[in-house]
Amino acid sequence: MGTYSKGIIGAFSGKVGPVVGATWRGKDVMRSLPRKSTKPATQTQKLQREKFTMVTAFLAPINPIVKRYFGNDIGIKTRRNQAMSYLIKEAITYVDPELVWEYNKVLISRGELLGINEADVATGAGQSINITWTDNSGNGDALATDKLVVVVYEPTTKTTVYSLDAATRNLEVANVALPAYCSGLSVEVWATFAATDEKMWATSQYLGTVLVA
Repeated sequence: MGTYSKGIIGAFSGKVGPVVGATWRGKDVMRSLPRKSTKPATQTQKLQREKFTMVTAFLAPINPIVKRYFGNDIGIKTRRNQAMSYLIKEAITYVDPELVWEYNKVLISRGELLGINEADVATGAGQSINITWTDNSGNGDALATDKLVVVVYEPTTKTTVYSLDAATRNLEVANVALPAYCSGLSVEVWATFAATDEKMWATSQYLGTVLVA
């Protein structure tokens, strides 16, 4: 892929002969058309493609979290790119005959803010879960007003529920309501904190599995 400021006929988008023009991150770029391979995919390639599909599907519903709180944009590598790369490499394993998530290795955010302390998750009233923790505001950059960010995932229905502001750090408890059809199902839960000005955020923690009432 190459960038250019002025072509013979100026910037363009779409296919022209053997190349494609587009705008990417504010720059005019030009790349050659991909060539279709006639070679059958290897087992490693198939698994990599399956991992990519799994991670893409997992991240899509929580894109508002990832694009805010997963690392920092580095050159051409966006926060979503970093999340994709991390999850593909670290959070999926092959258990014959299929790929499975290692939920305890999944991250929904990556940052330098002090994270959640002594967190626990339990079944709440109705179709909900309760998250509790110990207030550690005043330590480092942690503030009482930091927002609790939560992701809840139900694997069988692939339902994702998230909150960008479930509570503040000083409250020490949050309740997250889930769809009625989650009753009787187990969900996976992650939580993190983000500053109200969104200039800092914590690396998320996996809180575990909990059965929804």
